[in-house]
Amino acid sequence: MDAKDVAQFLKANPQFFDQNPALLESIYVPHPHGGRAIPLTERQIVSLRDKVKLLEAKLGEFVRFGEDNDAIGEKVHRLSLALVGAKDAPAVTQALHFHLREDFSVPHVALKLWNGDDVPPELRDKVESMGAPLCGAAAENAFLPWFGEAAAHIRSVALVPLGETRTIGLLAMGSEDPQRFFPEMGTLFLRRIGELTAGALAARS
Repeated sequence: MDAKDVAQFLKANPQFFDQNPALLESIYVPHPHGGRAIPLTERQIVSLRDKVKLLEAKLGEFVRFGEDNDAIGEKVHRLSLALVGAKDAPAVTQALHFHLREDFSVPHVALKLWNGDDVPPELRDKVESMGAPLCGAAAENAFLPWFGEAAAHIRSVALVPLGETRTIGLLAMGSEDPQRFFPEMGTLFLRRIGELTAGALAARS
């Protein structure tokens, strides 16, 4: 009988240790964090403690994510109030730039609208084919020139199409941090910001 057979036997006979309780105290196994041998019952306790530590760490991670999301949600709320209170399109743009810079720490913002800016057809087509916000490295990005002189310092970008049924423009955000906007990041809040911006601009056009 090898180790596999023993494991299968114990799985198939869960009452074995109930019928032989003394074995639990007489069987010694290596301690997982040291070389000394410990009773099987103590080994089970150590294993449970390790699992509890992992669960506590995971719970702490979830709490941090929740707190971060709450903080971002509050910032989005402040932005929405500012956009709703803007009296005209220039005020919407000003409020957007201010809150992205001060609340979200986005240093570089470019906003292009199809009805007022000269945007080449090929770039419009790129935006209208996105369907959702895109994030990633700034290098060789077709929209990088929109940031003007700051383009040379930008290392990551977030591109947010404006409009749901009809695209009216693009909100581009740039950062000098290569990891600020990355392809795998969640884009829910970016989408919300895009929806709020498009709605505020459409209502004042």
